[in-house]
Amino acid sequence: MKLAQTDYINDVSDTLLDSHVLIKEPLCLTIEGFSFQVRSNSIELLDKLRCYFAGMCTATTQRGVEIIAIERDAADLAINFTDWSREPGKTGRKDSYVDFSGARLLRKVRTGMLFLQSASHRIAAGPCLANENQVINFINAQYMNWLQQQGWLICHAAGLVHNDKAYAIAGFSGGGKSTQMLHLLNGENTAYMTNDRLFVRAEDGFTKATGIPKLPRVNPGTIVHNPKLHELISEQQKSALLSMPQQELWELEHKYDVFIDKIYGPDRIVFSAPLAALIILNWRHDSQQPMSVEKIKLADRRDLLHAVMKSPGPFYQYPDGRFYQDSTALEEQAYIEALGNNAVYEVRGKVDFEGLTRYFNKEIFC
Repeated sequence: MKLAQTDYINDVSDTLLDSHVLIKEPLCLTIEGFSFQVRSNSIELLDKLRCYFAGMCTATTQRGVEIIAIERDAADLAINFTDWSREPGKTGRKDSYVDFSGARLLRKVRTGMLFLQSASHRIAAGPCLANENQVINFINAQYMNWLQQQGWLICHAAGLVHNDKAYAIAGFSGGGKSTQMLHLLNGENTAYMTNDRLFVRAEDGFTKATGIPKLPRVNPGTIVHNPKLHELISEQQKSALLSMPQQELWELEHKYDVFIDKIYGPDRIVFSAPLAALIILNWRHDSQQPMSVEKIKLADRRDLLHAVMKSPGPFYQYPDGRFYQDSTALEEQAYIEALGNNAVYEVRGKVDFEGLTRYFNKEIFC
């Protein structure tokens, strides 16, 4: 839906800001040469964001991209929003939006959070403290925009670095890519790169990978089966979870942030490295076959591309000011060209995180 009234952007901006007074000192962040400046009317929110993005905080006065986050009640703008189509395998209403000339207003259906984005406006408004993760995602969306405008391709994959080489782990919905990545982080000479947004770009005959500053968010099924993560829940919670049927446990949704430095120690985050291999988890919890790993050619298995390709999402804005649409088809050939010259492995059979970890350590990380 397009509205011609360009002045309406400023009206929406003023409504979202609602005359709230911003804290004088902004939160300054820098990652891989890209700078943010986050401003807010809530010092509590800035402190939470400072803790989350601790590894990127700087004292620089460089302005960079300005993002404003307003802690307030959800605003009712009396606007007719259009639902954003969910990706295959996802159900329910999550996002709705309205497009103006050169701007997009996005509403989170469940929380009422509103996000205004244009070349000159980047505003999050609503109950930010209760929905800190949505503010974090909005901040990261600005970095992802910059990456994609520089020719990086987004993949739905976790990523880690072993001995200065990146390894991408993709999988179909519920396939356990984050769980497998965290199992591998238990080993030596490994570092965290990203949870489920990995970017790749061909450079001088090889593929480079980079991640975003987003911590892993894991469900209880991942926590109880990884001793490193047990401190995220109480012993009483762990006992109750382990008494649940296995399938019910893996389907239980309750997200916990994994602070890498606290769980795995300092200097365990690396954002960029040459890509050594892509591992696609095509296994199943209900399979009766033992886990197996096979090296494949991605060009010959385009069916597996659907586990790797990722929509840029509703916040992506092209360099010319246009916004990505949910009806835009993803380009399979772009992924083939970016990833096809790398080692690609398909994992089939029964889900076996420990078995695949042993395989990695013996056959891939050697």
